[in-house]
Amino acid sequence: MKHGNISVFVPHNGCPHQCSFCNQKSITGVQYQPTPEDVDKAVLTALAYPKKYEYEIAFFGGSFTAINKDYMISLLKAAYKYIISGDVCGIRLSTRPDCIDKEVLDILKSYGVTSIELGAQSMCDEVLIANLRGHTSTDVENASRLIKEYGFSLGLQMMTGLYKSSVDRDIYTARKIIGLAPDTVRIYPTITLGGTMLGDLYLKGEYIPQTLNESVDLCAFLLKMFWKNNIEVIRLGLHYSDDLKKGMLFDNYHPAFKELCESRIFLDELRKQLGIDENTCFKEKVNYTVCVNPKSVSKLVGQGRDNIKQLEMQGVNIKVIQDESIPLYGIKVL
Repeated sequence: MKHGNISVFVPHNGCPHQCSFCNQKSITGVQYQPTPEDVDKAVLTALAYPKKYEYEIAFFGGSFTAINKDYMISLLKAAYKYIISGDVCGIRLSTRPDCIDKEVLDILKSYGVTSIELGAQSMCDEVLIANLRGHTSTDVENASRLIKEYGFSLGLQMMTGLYKSSVDRDIYTARKIIGLAPDTVRIYPTITLGGTMLGDLYLKGEYIPQTLNESVDLCAFLLKMFWKNNIEVIRLGLHYSDDLKKGMLFDNYHPAFKELCESRIFLDELRKQLGIDENTCFKEKVNYTVCVNPKSVSKLVGQGRDNIKQLEMQGVNIKVIQDESIPLYGIKVL
């Protein structure tokens, strides 16, 4: 059975810092603080439909372990009874690396928490300081070690294109995260929002965001790094909301960002197998037949058939054949 989240947003509550990029209302479209009754409502709404997923209750949106302890426990109690009843399989939450210690983990363990995600964002201390994160890379390492020692599933979140970061620094962050051996990773390209320090720096010309194409190039590379190390990337890019779209000062957002990155990987791999690169151009058309898994056809073809069009401009015609024996991310050129 597929995994599914029953999401409960706890927006900005508990965050001791206002990070350079953060405008929680624009990101989540939510400011209301949930109650235990809201947890009940979210779970019962999900369970009202035929069960297609193995559910975790997911507390996202803020720094869950930094909120008032009594409030945190009230939300955990509301969720825990659904673990006891067998309606959900666990609780997932996100928090800051500097808001994890043994006392907190003891509480989380006692209420059935199964997965903890840390907002690492960068493993470069200069980048963390410049973006007002308020924690260090060492905090990420220490919290990750503790979480794994307690037997929780560890998730790490990183951001690309932050102020004072670079492609090399983002790749360095990915390597450091791989070294911490998380179970899952989320990658969020930085979105420049109004009402943030980053937005002000952009308007003053002191911060230059990555373009969408630059972001796709980088994140496709990072995605391959995590794949090669058997680390699942469970999210690539922010969820869409009208508030997010309206709040952007620089438009490098795409609602299907992960598929763009996967399509770039397929295009790069196909060119590699054909022995060409993006600068190759044939004077006369050449024809190839390519086999892929049926579930990967759209990734190979690209959005709006962009990959096919790029190859056609190079003088390469591709016929795509579906073959269920090909691995999900494999390509076979006949």
